[in-house]
Amino acid sequence: MITIRFLLLWILLIVLSQAVFSQTRVLKFNHTDTPSGSRHISAEFFAKKISDYTQGRYRVLVFHSGQLGNDQDSLAQLSKGQLEFTVSATGTLASQSPNLNLTSLPYLVTDYEHGWRLYDQSPWIAKQFSVLPAKGLRVLSVWEAGFRNFTTKSPLLTPDDAKGKNIRIFNNEMLRWIINSIGYEPVVIPITEVYLALQQGRVDGQENPLDTIFSLRLYEVAPNLSLTQHVYSPLPFVISEQLWQSLSNPDKKAFLLAAKEVSKFSRELVRDNERRLLAAMKERGAIIHLSNQQRFREATQSVYTLAKEKYGFELDELVSDSKRLASP
Repeated sequence: MITIRFLLLWILLIVLSQAVFSQTRVLKFNHTDTPSGSRHISAEFFAKKISDYTQGRYRVLVFHSGQLGNDQDSLAQLSKGQLEFTVSATGTLASQSPNLNLTSLPYLVTDYEHGWRLYDQSPWIAKQFSVLPAKGLRVLSVWEAGFRNFTTKSPLLTPDDAKGKNIRIFNNEMLRWIINSIGYEPVVIPITEVYLALQQGRVDGQENPLDTIFSLRLYEVAPNLSLTQHVYSPLPFVISEQLWQSLSNPDKKAFLLAAKEVSKFSRELVRDNERRLLAAMKERGAIIHLSNQQRFREATQSVYTLAKEKYGFELDELVSDSKRLASP
């Protein structure tokens, strides 16, 4: 009798576990960071939060290193409902909301806290994000990558050092203007191919936040790290609008809560890791240069003239918000 009771209990547990599993909805999250990068760490943290807040009814599978495609591929898949989440630079979203190109204006943001206030409180940025749901995308929160810096084969101390050389960028109009104003020739290459491009000598260098430079080991093939901090580059966290509209109101609240909690986690993780990353890269052979930022600021002022000609009052609104939110 004991054996029969045990067998019945075991069968019941299997049936119940299968019932729970069958009610679990699996969601895909793709990004281009490596497993050691802050983007991936934050994405895994988001997956845990979603599981906790929905009592396991949703399971988020995180794909790193562009396993399901590059950043633009991810946006295209989200808009069609073929992918549920991605996180990428604001400039990537400019392909869907062109005015977001302005967020890559040089030296628009002075420090992390300023950037956080700008992205959380700026009416102009909220307005640009508001056009995305019609294109199948929705920003739930903004995570962190940091300020962009150069890693190059030859030292970059002033814009004079850029003459006659080329640099890798992702496909973004504002970055192209910035690179031209410094003196480099920009070359568009997907982030997943940058290490090889540097190794083969197709470009002299690249520019990215420290966290990306470290996680992709770009300092190995372009060891001169110049701390220009020319662009603030946070990461909007994007959900498929199809998924969002399919959620119940309680689940929407749970997803939004998880996204905002991970935003805080991501921001603090990146900000607090900078010194450690610089020390680790220096120990592994990177040469850290404190570039003449004033020279780079002066060189890139022409970008504001070009942006004013193309975007008009949109530039004025963003710059006004940035100045207003520069201090708490």
